[in-house]
Amino acid sequence: MLLWGTVMGASALMALVLADWETPQKIRTVTALFALGGIVAFPLGLIPARFLSYRRQGETMFAAAFLSLAFATVCVTAGFFALQYRDYYAEWHADAFTRIWFLQFAHTFAAALYQFAVLGLRLFFPLGFAALLIASFWFARRMR
Repeated sequence: MLLWGTVMGASALMALVLADWETPQKIRTVTALFALGGIVAFPLGLIPARFLSYRRQGETMFAAAFLSLAFATVCVTAGFFALQYRDYYAEWHADAFTRIWFLQFAHTFAAALYQFAVLGLRLFFPLGFAALLIASFWFARRMR
């Protein structure tokens, strides 16, 4: 669990440093966001992987782990990104729990998810993808 989060954070860090991105503080923030996303997503990804691969062949176990871990990691990290994005823009939003606030919340959240899909997913490559292959192989071998 911690190892998965560390690798996801390292993947983002490597991509950002190689791209000579922004300031060191912003690099630390994005790295921590990806690490936290990985830490939370790993156990959430194992649950459907175990369910989908129960009493199945090794190839099915590998595929279940690959898809479940990838989906959980991307979704949880995108969710954390969207919450941070929403927190930044909250200053300019209407009073909490009003009708316009819900509309602003939904649109801000949707914009954050879109921005993560366009800019954030690439931070999982190549290190995160390699870790996904290794973790899926480990899962398939361990469950046999």
